[in-house]
Amino acid sequence: MDMHLKANLFDIQTAISEINSFFEQVPKRFDEYQKNLMLRRAIERNIGIIGEATNRIVKDHPEINISYSRAIIATRNRVIHDYAAVTDDVMWKIVINDLPKLKEEVDAMMAL
Repeated sequence: MDMHLKANLFDIQTAISEINSFFEQVPKRFDEYQKNLMLRRAIERNIGIIGEATNRIVKDHPEINISYSRAIIATRNRVIHDYAAVTDDVMWKIVINDLPKLKEEVDAMMAL
């Protein structure tokens, strides 16, 4: 596996692991997420990292299929450039619904 590809996949894995680790001390509930500014910003930062790494993978390795890669990249762009458009409910949906699937895909690629 190409070292750049592996590094980007590793960055995605690490960001997802960090997001999951935030809920070791805080219940994984939407109301807890909403009232904790530091948690929200930490998750947004990691979503930005995931989006940037995904963008690099898509550009350098178009043969690699990452589900919802365009949506991941678009979310990164909103977090970085249009932060006012980032809503709690969208970020929470990503944490609950999208990151587990992405983790499975990236883990499978890293295992090759």
